[in-house]
Amino acid sequence: MTTPTLRGKAALITGSNDGLGLAIAERLAAQGCRIVLHGLVPAQSMAAQVAELRDRWSVDIFYVQCDLLPGNDADPVGGLIEQAVAHVGRIDILVNNAVIRHFDPVERLPLRQWNNSLAVNLTAAFRATQLVIPPMRAQRWGRIFNMTSVYGARATTNRVDYVTTKTAIVGFTRAVALECIDDGITCNALCPGSVLTPNIDARIADVMQAQDLERDAAVKVFLKGKQPNGQLVDAADVAEMVAYLCGPAARQITGVVMPIDGGWLAS
Repeated sequence: MTTPTLRGKAALITGSNDGLGLAIAERLAAQGCRIVLHGLVPAQSMAAQVAELRDRWSVDIFYVQCDLLPGNDADPVGGLIEQAVAHVGRIDILVNNAVIRHFDPVERLPLRQWNNSLAVNLTAAFRATQLVIPPMRAQRWGRIFNMTSVYGARATTNRVDYVTTKTAIVGFTRAVALECIDDGITCNALCPGSVLTPNIDARIADVMQAQDLERDAAVKVFLKGKQPNGQLVDAADVAEMVAYLCGPAARQITGVVMPIDGGWLAS
């Protein structure tokens, strides 16, 4: 049984209605952390998941539906933070995980989609971090995580918005870490390779159908030229790293980019 070492803490994980964000939320809940989940899906579609997590870990779990793109609300992230604080009192752990991406060559990527990627992948992380730092400084404890990618260190074609924002979030992480160096706050970037999420699972299914392959063979095709170990990253392993970096043994780890990529960046 997991020891509840984060009892009394509260976390907001953006983009956590499924996949990697939800795995991180579950791992922190297992350690006794109160959780605010966030996503675009309606609250009623998350009700069963929230109730199940709440019952399993005996902690407060809440879900907030919020589009991080500026629209009628000029500061949607501010609204999200306000709702999160209303549920759990304060945010001790922030995981900036929400992301959008588009698949177009640079000359055909619409300006609107470029601006949307900047807003969700970068500006939302900046704004959320900006809002949670003052109370973290006041209590002299906080953990901020920014989700980057192998494509924050290497480029690929037809994803210029994703590569650009994931590269920028690395510099953002380092700058925030240094600004908070004396305040008991750490800020780190996690750099997963190809994680088994619903999105990746669907893309593997496409490979299976297009090439008439069994699943294991399709995974190897999908990962060719990526992760040398030929295995998808388990979301639970990324979540475990978040939990570790929240613990006392990691208090000196800040401003780093932590690869969890099956050797991809080493190859």
